[in-house]
Amino acid sequence: MSAGKVLLWIIIPYVAIAVFVVGHWWRYRRDQFAWTSRSTQLLDRSVLGWASPAFHYGALAAVGGHFLGLCVPQAWTDAIGITEHTYRWISAIAGGVAGAVSLIGFLGLVYRRATSDRVRRTTTRIDIFTYGLLTILIVLGCYLTFVYNLGTHAPYNYRDSISVWWRSIFYLNPKVGAISGAPIVYQVHAIIAWAFWAAFPFTRLVHAWSIPLQYIGRPYILYRRRFQPVR
Repeated sequence: MSAGKVLLWIIIPYVAIAVFVVGHWWRYRRDQFAWTSRSTQLLDRSVLGWASPAFHYGALAAVGGHFLGLCVPQAWTDAIGITEHTYRWISAIAGGVAGAVSLIGFLGLVYRRATSDRVRRTTTRIDIFTYGLLTILIVLGCYLTFVYNLGTHAPYNYRDSISVWWRSIFYLNPKVGAISGAPIVYQVHAIIAWAFWAAFPFTRLVHAWSIPLQYIGRPYILYRRRFQPVR
């Protein structure tokens, strides 16, 4: 095995995972006041009304699709009667919709940040870096979905290669041979994804973990105390 393969498919993934875990711990301990989305809604609401929901819902659907495609072995779907041909069409159509929606929303957010002076002044270097990574990830993801899956009669079966390598990372037994033969576009997409997850703890995207689950059971408006205070 060459040193380049060891670097790309073993060292980079484990370094990214370590930075992701330790980075979150460090950020939460040292920078809780900045653990927000740093919303700019009050500065400029133009475009945000449709672009933000489109990006968030599309991105969440895309992440869910990646999770299923990488974590669920092909043998499991075969066992319940879902053939590779059927899986390919389900995943490609769902992924295409999610990718297109997130791309449209992302372009709207980029346009707003680039054209609004007040919003642009709040943009940091890590924001620009994050936008760059997201641009590459989303564009490559859409290209893989529409060109390598929907636009061909012989789509590339990533579940026999990339998914096997991805799961082997967490088994602590990396199967480098499973990904080294994948198309270069898939390989670039995987490397950029590791860079994105390594940078994640240091960006405003950490607000994704602050899901207000307590809102589900909380009354909309609290007019008075439910119980009298103890005197």
